[in-house]
Amino acid sequence: MEPIIAIVLVLIGYALGSAKLVNQGNEALVERLGRYHRKLRPGLNFIVPLVDQIVMEDTTREQVLDIKPQNVITKDNIYLEVDAVVYWRIVDIERSFYQIDDLQQGLNNLATTTLREVIAQNTLEETNASRAEMNKALLDELNQTTTTWGINVLRVDIQRITPPESVRKSMEEQRAAEIKSRAAILEAEGERQAAIKKAEGTKTSMQIIAEALRTSPESKEILRYLVAQDYINASYRLGESENAKVVFVDPGKSGDLMKEVIAEAATKENGNGKPSEHGST
Repeated sequence: MEPIIAIVLVLIGYALGSAKLVNQGNEALVERLGRYHRKLRPGLNFIVPLVDQIVMEDTTREQVLDIKPQNVITKDNIYLEVDAVVYWRIVDIERSFYQIDDLQQGLNNLATTTLREVIAQNTLEETNASRAEMNKALLDELNQTTTTWGINVLRVDIQRITPPESVRKSMEEQRAAEIKSRAAILEAEGERQAAIKKAEGTKTSMQIIAEALRTSPESKEILRYLVAQDYINASYRLGESENAKVVFVDPGKSGDLMKEVIAEAATKENGNGKPSEHGST
């Protein structure tokens, strides 16, 4: 009876020693007698005790590498402090174990060096304006090397680009000057459009008045009344101003002056250089 119990215990121990559970999202590497044998997939796996050995188990899910702030220099010799984040995952766990000794450290050093090289190829203005292009350049450069390590870099995001305080002040002053310049241009354009509209309105008013004088002789009296009313209103405004200078016009000559203005407007309307028959009084 005792030998049977012993055999049973041995079998149970062998089963427990050979059964290996790999969690979902992970993979494991098995070596047999010191050489690579096979990969273990998620779930329950069996190996040969004392002969097989699990040398590595790692996740194949996406991982994040945070690159600490780095002091870099741009193409135009401006020192910057830059940090970034790298998203990556293992696609071949066998190569990630046998092709590089310390995968995390190697990826961190490679990302830091590549970040400095890419920024060194751009000026400060290009660095601020083309961050998306630099992210893509970093991604391409990293994947050229990491493919042999059995990993795939999915995304690279440059988080912060911090220039020195003096450079920041210069950039703020430049942006303020650009805003003022754009505001001045918009104001000048608005004044130009207003002047054009005013001139168009004056032209239309002159055409209407000329047409009315040509077709209706009694319109002259109405025009004289409107001019006289504007003259009186202008006199009141001049009188109310402290620095106003009042210029008096001989009322006896104002009628002759008005006749000349009316006759000239009617002449221009007819286009023949002579006043119309309704333009003389």
